[in-house]
Amino acid sequence: MSERDPLDPVLLPPGEADTAEIDRPDHDHEVMDDEDRLRPEFVSQVLDAVDEGDNESARALVEPLHPADVADLIELARADEREGLVAALAELVDAEVLAELNEHVREILISEMSPERVAEIAGELDTDDAVAIIEDLEEDEQRAVLRAMEPDDRAAIEEALTYGEETAGRLMQRDLIAVPEHWTVGQVIDYLRSDADLANDFWEVFVVSPIHHPVGTCKLSTILRSNRQVMVSDIMALEQTLIPVDMDQEDVALRFQKYALVSAAVVDGSGRLVGMITVDDIVHIIQAEASEDVLLLSGAGEGDINEPVLDSYKARVRWLIANLLTALLASTVIRMFEGSIERLAILAALMPIVAGVGGNAGTQTLAVTVRALATNQLTGSNRWRAVGREMRVALMNGVTVATLVGIAVSLILGSPQLGAVIAAAMLFNVLIAGFAGVLVPLTLERWGADPAVASSIFVTMVTDSMGFLLFLGFATASGLTG
Repeated sequence: MSERDPLDPVLLPPGEADTAEIDRPDHDHEVMDDEDRLRPEFVSQVLDAVDEGDNESARALVEPLHPADVADLIELARADEREGLVAALAELVDAEVLAELNEHVREILISEMSPERVAEIAGELDTDDAVAIIEDLEEDEQRAVLRAMEPDDRAAIEEALTYGEETAGRLMQRDLIAVPEHWTVGQVIDYLRSDADLANDFWEVFVVSPIHHPVGTCKLSTILRSNRQVMVSDIMALEQTLIPVDMDQEDVALRFQKYALVSAAVVDGSGRLVGMITVDDIVHIIQAEASEDVLLLSGAGEGDINEPVLDSYKARVRWLIANLLTALLASTVIRMFEGSIERLAILAALMPIVAGVGGNAGTQTLAVTVRALATNQLTGSNRWRAVGREMRVALMNGVTVATLVGIAVSLILGSPQLGAVIAAAMLFNVLIAGFAGVLVPLTLERWGADPAVASSIFVTMVTDSMGFLLFLGFATASGLTG
């Protein structure tokens, strides 16, 4: 009988395939809810066991969980409960769990560990995950951890730390499979089987030139379905998306999304292959960048519920102060028409309507513009076309809302003239709101600033001030207050 190739699939006899499953505790329904979140009852059960000193029961409950769920459990515990929980779970809180933890929670746990223990954990992780743990440490703590690491791991981490934050260099993994183009498929397979130090998780093999420049890629499926005698150069895909090592991670994510990539080679300034980025890392980046833009629009800082209270305060209060200043500007406009408001008090009740609808219209346009900029849908080539589109939308919205509010005010208050005034003010303010909603983020981007940074505050300032100015100005000019 010939020896079975280790790459051949194992075929089970009929009937056995249905029963050959890995034994695992059937308790998901007790632990997770319908949205794959840990049930409060389970969290309380684990914490109660730790509080009672029954660490063995706590470990038995947590052991079947995925590392990401163990990380969620630690995050759900109160700050004063986490140290005891981590101590009770002991070896269950391994490198994979720490890699999944929220950065603020992880930073606290890491600070309680010795440099040797942190170095041990970092050595078990992919380079990108290890960098994420070490980069948040203080400089002296970083040096202590790096001294305790194996030379090869230390060199990889030190190189990664030389790249800017949120760049491909920080994000990439150094462990990859690269082979010369003159090899055969058989040589590649033998190489993958024989070298125990090769990367464990990969989806494609990178083909490189003698000077280590990437010249193509081979999917694992292509390699496994080809004869051993076939040359790698004959089956490799020549077209590939190369990621510069200094590219911003948001641009990297856009390339993965645009070209439907699973992994991509990272090259340095000379074109040499230095690492790879995989789609699992990109999923985290897309989520983080999307959340960041939403939070920046509101000036809420990181918006992380695990962020220290003082840090959250500092991030938010400056934008509230800015909002206060813009509100004072709107108040100054109202004061200019103090006499008109005294003579016709109903103006005070109606003017917030004009400002409020204008603010909502501006926020809608702002959200569309920021998203278009973030996803590269809005560029220099279609900038003015996009402005024109938003102005047409604003015009149609303005006409619709102005007509409705004009008719309503005329009928309810019995004043067609007042209805016409508020309709005109509403129309012009919605138009201004649309223009501001697209112009503010475009201007910020032109100045090299993040277009999402609290743009809503400036758009609100424009719509409030102009709304009051238009409504009160039209009312005064029309003779309603005379």
